[in-house]
Amino acid sequence: MQETGSITQYIDVAQIVLYVFWFFFAGLIWYLHREDKREGYPLESDRSEHITVQGFPAMPEERKVFKLASGQSLAVNRVDGRELALRPSNPWRGAPLEPTGDGMVDGVGPGSYSMRGHEPDLTIDGQPRIVPMRVATDFSVASEDMDPRGVPVLGADGVTGGYVADLWVDRSEPIIRFYEIEVPAAGGRRVLLPYGLARVNKTLRRIEVATILGRHFAGVPALANPDQVTLAEEDRIYGYYGGGSLYAEPSRAEPLV
Repeated sequence: MQETGSITQYIDVAQIVLYVFWFFFAGLIWYLHREDKREGYPLESDRSEHITVQGFPAMPEERKVFKLASGQSLAVNRVDGRELALRPSNPWRGAPLEPTGDGMVDGVGPGSYSMRGHEPDLTIDGQPRIVPMRVATDFSVASEDMDPRGVPVLGADGVTGGYVADLWVDRSEPIIRFYEIEVPAAGGRRVLLPYGLARVNKTLRRIEVATILGRHFAGVPALANPDQVTLAEEDRIYGYYGGGSLYAEPSRAEPLV
């Protein structure tokens, strides 16, 4: 006697649904694994530039395009065409890479940065998001906090690199993003210092930076517009200070023991 729901004596609806689920889940894993390769693939081979390293399954051939709120489009699967100032530290394959120039500005190692857009991050109403307080006049420093404007900024060697000229705030959140530093050694040029990489010493009324030395403030990447910072400029600035954590002085690149 055939039971209700069974197609034959050995196959029923529940079994078919289970098989369909298995095929669907296998296809989902395949799809997600391919989509995951849109960033970082194909890898570069250290044996030959003609070898494509992408594993299995292969990365998608079509480019995925995202529509941004600004009306522009952003395509992924982009290949970074920058010439990297790196070379193997030893002749064998897999040897660590070392910079051939200035690691703080060449975008390598801890100083690397991504290929972001040459436009500023925007608020919900389309205004530049990160601006100095001379532009965002509705922002002010809380009375219970120390106003850092005018205080010296010291590098890791204790040398004064400049003085705080202004504060850059986030219009979407009530926080400081950058200190604007006036650098006498660069003819009074103003550069940005990320807020998270600075330590405020209220006792001595100064700001201390551990990643770079005093003389390096003159080399911080400049802004195209003195009153706004683009996404690409943000990354380059962070890359400069990040690169200093390893390349600011030769001893930082040496082993600890």
